Formats: sequence, structure tokens, C-alpha cells
Amino acid sequence: MTTNLSLKYLPQAIASAAISTVISTGISPAALAFTFSLEEATIAHINEAFNNGFTSEQLVQLYLNRINTYDPSINSVLYVNPNALAEAKALDLERKQTGSRSPLHGIPIFLKDNINTFNMPTTGGSDALAGSIPSDDAFAVKLFRDAGAIVLGKTEMDEFAISGSGYSSIGGTTFNPYRFTRSSAGSSSGSGAAIAANFAVFAMGSDTGGSIRTPCSFQGLVCIRPTRGLVSVDGVIPFVLSRDAIGPMARTVADAATALGVLAVFDPNNPTLSTPIDEPPVQLDKFYSDYTQFLNPNGLSGAKLGLVTNYVGAGVDPLITKYVQDAVAVMKAQGAEVFDVTFDNAFLTTMSRTYGAATPYEQKIYLEKYLATLDNDIYPENLSELIAALESPIAGDKTTSRILGTLRNSNSPDRTKINADYQSLAVQATPIVRKTLLDTLNIKDLDAFIFPTVNVFARVPTGFSDPTFINYNPVATVRQVEFASSVGFPDITVPIGSDPFGMPVTLSITGKPYEESTLIRIAYALEQATLARRASALLPPLLGETVAVPESRLPVSLVVVGITLVGLHLRRRPKMISAIAEDC
Repeated sequence: MTTNLSLKYLPQAIASAAISTVISTGISPAALAFTFSLEEATIAHINEAFNNGFTSEQLVQLYLNRINTYDPSINSVLYVNPNALAEAKALDLERKQTGSRSPLHGIPIFLKDNINTFNMPTTGGSDALAGSIPSDDAFAVKLFRDAGAIVLGKTEMDEFAISGSGYSSIGGTTFNPYRFTRSSAGSSSGSGAAIAANFAVFAMGSDTGGSIRTPCSFQGLVCIRPTRGLVSVDGVIPFVLSRDAIGPMARTVADAATALGVLAVFDPNNPTLSTPIDEPPVQLDKFYSDYTQFLNPNGLSGAKLGLVTNYVGAGVDPLITKYVQDAVAVMKAQGAEVFDVTFDNAFLTTMSRTYGAATPYEQKIYLEKYLATLDNDIYPENLSELIAALESPIAGDKTTSRILGTLRNSNSPDRTKINADYQSLAVQATPIVRKTLLDTLNIKDLDAFIFPTVNVFARVPTGFSDPTFINYNPVATVRQVEFASSVGFPDITVPIGSDPFGMPVTLSITGKPYEESTLIRIAYALEQATLARRASALLPPLLGETVAVPESRLPVSLVVVGITLVGLHLRRRPKMISAIAEDC
């Protein structure tokens, strides 16, 4: 903690010293009326603290303290904005002079490193793009900056979002904050781990085939993969553009809903609008600038939900099935009706194939368009040059064979079969799959489908071991996250429990296009009824993360005591990290 923080604030950890100092100087202890705790802090709680005099500059410093202390153990942050404190200070001044721009004014957030930032590198997790700084922000980043959010930095990710292992050539492996021998999953690995570790208020991830939702499941987060077309992906390194989406990864439904309200702005240049697969009909009255209006604790009353039985039972960790059953019981107790829905396996296989057929066709086209926007005297201009860079002796040993295999397949000189599969599956079959899902929802009068986001708890990274992990379906051919990925439906994940080792699991709620309001209502009611999310016991609050906010400026002597004790604590950080690692 730096000494330039406002003298108005005091770590609760030194409360006894504070009270004695306050009494000796004649200030009533009753003045210490408001207490702010950083652990699991929400946007609403932070804004309440701001209203009581807490500053964004202090908030940023507290998050930086956690990153410096704990990120060496999980490796989630790729780049920290060196101007974050200065930006926070400027926003604090603006708040005093003209008020807040939005609920995100002064709120620190992270971005997955495939989302363009004009003042920070955007590498897509690849050594081949190391140091690449785009000329402009992504559309979504502009919205966040306009709302007053602080981009605290960029997070680790699987290279070009291709894999789900949580590994990149530029940053290495990201580990799970709940158990350092487990994966954070991917490809939004760093965003998931950083928010689960409480390094920022929320993060942005990208999701093509589950890249937001799988990390959220493994780390007990609320995340939203929005309807395709609702949130612009302009300025995001593309993977499979007709399936790509970006969305918030947060610790609460309320925070995710707040972030979505900022993002849901129509962008005529959204590149997904030009992809060959037709969008679902868009009714403008389905768009809401404030999704928090749907945070109803009684939102399950009258809801009708379809439990997809294909994704519970056989091939699923029995404890995950139990948590799903428990969640269903809670939903029913809250007034929801839950019906079993079973799909033909042939249909699910076709749904999965529509996604697979789009990858090699679209990746070459749209990734090369992105590469052309870079300085091609330094960075690869096309897929062939990118593959060559990743095959080089310097980078080759750090690039996984799966990533290179996917890129090589997309770059195949004979694209006859690729084009044919794309037309027959990705283009022609996708509307049929979408219609089948919509017909099921409409005929049964369902608000949404529900199912476990992933069928196992967090896996073990390649090259590591953990005897507590059991994979109940090692040859799974169907991925339930493709319910949303293949047809562009919205999906929200909500924590519903943890295994005996603290590993979280989430429930996915997938609904009709542009019905985010319905999903938020259901998710919030379930969240409030279960309160299943837990902070990681391996990353406890640091000294100084609980702040008592007084009504008047405290004496210098009091602040000196606080700074001294916090300084002593920070010098013990390396030993703390080592001890935590040994425990795991």
C-alpha cells in the first residue's frame, strides 16, 4: 500500500490501534460508521463506499496488492496497465466535480488479451504477436471507458482462443485459484482465474465454443454469453466469427447484468452481422440499457424450465448431477416448474458438427483480415506466416500441437471439402438446429433450458498430476455449451456448489435470442436462494482489505500506524505464497 492514499481510510485489521488513536485525539469511534471489505466486493457495494468517501485510487491499489501477492501462484494476468492509478485518480477528481458517469465509474476491470486496447498490447496469447499494440480500442472497450471503467490490464488466454487448456505460448499455464494443481480452463483462462481470485471487479472473456462458460464453471463465476449480435465483437481477434461472442465474467449476477447493460449497444460495424449465417429476428424493444431492473429475488416464481437429461447422470460426475438435482429442488421450492427434456443423440451430434464445420472455413478468412491490420513489417501478414512463426525454433517449443494443427487445417491449400462441409453444415444445418431448439422451447412453453455447464470439475493441466481428480466421461463427443455456441442463443452460468476440495460447479441457463432479461431474472433468483459461490480459501484477504471509512479526516498518526503495519505484512508476501503452494 502506498503512502499517497487518502488519510481518510484505515484497514480494519488495525482497528484496535485505530480506536485508541481516535480516542486519544478526541474523535468519536462512532465516526467510523461505514466499513468496506474488498473480498467478493460488488459494484453496488463499491459505489456505496465511493459515496462515503472511498476512492477509486485506493480500490485500484488494493487490487494491485492482491495481484502482486497472489498472481505468481496462478499466472492469470498477462499485462498490468501502468497508468491505472493515474486514471483512477483522474476519475476520482471527476466524480467530485461532476459526479459519476455510470455505476462503472472508477471500477477496475480486466480484458481477455484478444480484445483490442490502443494503449496496451493485444497478443491473442501468442508469442507471434508479442508487443502488438492496436491502433484503436475494440467497440466494447470504448463503451467501458466512456462509462468510466478502468482497464486494469489484460489476462492470459489460450493462443488465438483455439484451445481450452489454459495455456499460451506468451504466458504459459494459468492455474485454478481453488487448487493450484487444477486447470483454470480456457480459452478465457486468465479472466476466469483473475476474477475468482478477486483481482478486479469483473473481466471480459470471449466465447466461441464455451471459452467463457467453462472457466466460469471451473471457478464458480457468473458469466453471460449474450445473444449473437447483441454485443459487438468489433476489435476482437476472431476465431470462428459466426460463433464468436464476448461477455462479462463476474462473481455475481448483479455485476454481470450491470456490465451487460453497458455492452448492449448496437454497432452497425459489428463484423458478425456480415457472416453468412442469418441472425435471429431482432426486436428493438428486446434491448435494455439497464439489465439490473430484472434482478428479482422472486424471479423463479412461475418460471418454466427444461432440464436437459442428456447432460445429467451417465458420464457426469455424480456430485455434479447431485448439485443439479439440488438446484432443481430449490427452483421448484421457489415456484418454478421444471420438466425433463431429452434430445435425440443424432440431433446433438449434428449440432456439434455445425460448429466444427465452421472453424476451418472461417478462421482463415477472418483471422487473416485481423492480421492485415497489424504492422506487417513486424507481425505475420497471413496464416502461412503465422504458422511459420509458431513453428520457429524459438516459439515452436511453446506452442501446443493442437493449436498448430487447427491453424494448419484452416490453411489447407485444398479447401474443397472445407467449403462443402461449411455449406452443408454450418450454413444449411444451423437454421434447422436453431428451429428445433426454438420449437422445443415454444411447444413446451419453456423460458429456458438448464443443465450443468461442464460434466466434470476442474481438470488437471497437462504435465501435472492430482489424485483427487476423476474424469467421468473421457470420450465425450457432445459438449452441452454448444447449445448456445452453434445457434447464437444467450447462456448464463450460476454457481450451484463445490466438491470436498473446494472446486466449484455451475448451472447453465440457455434461452431464446435476446431474452437475456428472462435469464437474468431466473439466474438472480437461483443465486439468491442458494448463495453457492465461495471465495478461494487459498487466497485470503490481505491486511488492509477491510477499510473503515470515517466521516472526517483522521489524524496523521493513525494513518502512519496503518501504513506501517501493512508494509510489514507486504514484506512477508513471498513466504505466504510459498506456504500456500506447499499446502496444495
